[in-house]
Amino acid sequence: MSFEITKELLETVTSYIEASNDTALISYFEEMHHADIAEILDELSFDEAVYIIKLLDSEKTSEVLMDVDDDVREKILKNLSAKEIAEEVEELDSDDAADIIGELSEERQEEVMSQIEDEEHAKEIEELLAYDDDTAGSLMAKELVKVNENWTVLKCVREMRAQAEEVTRVHSIYVIDNEGKLKGRLSLKDLLIASTKTAISEVYIPKVDYVFANDDLDEVSNKMRKYDLEAIPVVDDEHVLLGRITIDDMVDVMKEEADKDYQLAAGIVEDVEADDSILELTKARLPWLILGLFGGLGSVFIMEGFENAMNKYKELFFFTPLIAAMAGNVGVQSSAIIVQGLANDNVKGSLWKRLLKEVGLSLINGLVLGVILIAVAPLMGLEANLSYTVSISMLCVIIVASLIGTFVPIILDKRGIDPAIATGPFITTSNDIFGIFLFFMIAKMMLHF
Repeated sequence: MSFEITKELLETVTSYIEASNDTALISYFEEMHHADIAEILDELSFDEAVYIIKLLDSEKTSEVLMDVDDDVREKILKNLSAKEIAEEVEELDSDDAADIIGELSEERQEEVMSQIEDEEHAKEIEELLAYDDDTAGSLMAKELVKVNENWTVLKCVREMRAQAEEVTRVHSIYVIDNEGKLKGRLSLKDLLIASTKTAISEVYIPKVDYVFANDDLDEVSNKMRKYDLEAIPVVDDEHVLLGRITIDDMVDVMKEEADKDYQLAAGIVEDVEADDSILELTKARLPWLILGLFGGLGSVFIMEGFENAMNKYKELFFFTPLIAAMAGNVGVQSSAIIVQGLANDNVKGSLWKRLLKEVGLSLINGLVLGVILIAVAPLMGLEANLSYTVSISMLCVIIVASLIGTFVPIILDKRGIDPAIATGPFITTSNDIFGIFLFFMIAKMMLHF
């Protein structure tokens, strides 16, 4: 049965806090998963959340801090002393510890780092903080199990036992040489059936997928997804083994990126949540709304330029929403497919081939929709010349909108701009303007006004 926060649960917790019944609180949370505790803290007031955080033991608190909402964690960290934060991060793997410390100001980072008693752990955290946020090095954990290719199986088992105490979950056993360079991986099955005197160099698997510390996280994500990896080693330019990235951390990154892209597609330029302040939500939404306003004004100016045409053929006015809607819908469809392909690294081959493919696809769609429009035109009392004009205009608009939706994301991606921005108001607004302009230009040529 899945965990669910109920009104009774929250009332129980708050009543214990109000009564300062620490024994009951500790007992209540003792067997509870840290993710469930984090979910409860998100529902409590800030003071109540801090009370529980300070009450729980450091090991559980550190895990809870990793799962609470970013805003809640930020507020909690501000309320904890440097010594208290240091105690929490000492219980975490190096990558999680670096994530928490990285959220602090530089001054607070120095204070916390100076309070960490484990010098080796502190050094590992400093190394991780030196990497850019969007690189493999920033996401990797230093904790792993590695063995030397020159060891015997017996020594290997002894060393693995000692190393495994510091690793939360062992996904792979990596093999290195005397210089620390990654040579391959070790199969547990091969290790178990080999003689205790056998050298590791005789049983390890030389083929191993890896990434460089400065590789982009998108590249890491694509490789782990492609080869169904639970973990992937990280090396430097000399192929020295530095750490590993596990699938749970990569899933978190994928989710954050998906949330960001979804908001960009909806025309939200900043990372916001539903419970953020009105000011923050306004700042995130307003820029694209302003763009939409100017785009709409552009459409108005275009239509004003064809005022005489609409006086003569009033029916044209009633078809402008249809043309604008088709242009926007087709553009969004095309851009969504391309953005998805770029995210999965599936957009390959010649641009000319993609151009021909999009033109062909748009031509088929446009012809089908045009035939349907011509078929229903008599039912609307529309003259034949007007129905042909609208149908041909719609066909041309669909082709142009499809090309814009295809190539804008590709161009943005090549310029280092997130192409997800092209699936939202940007592409819709631009296609509305182009669509309406093209509609009236074709109508002008065909109806001779």
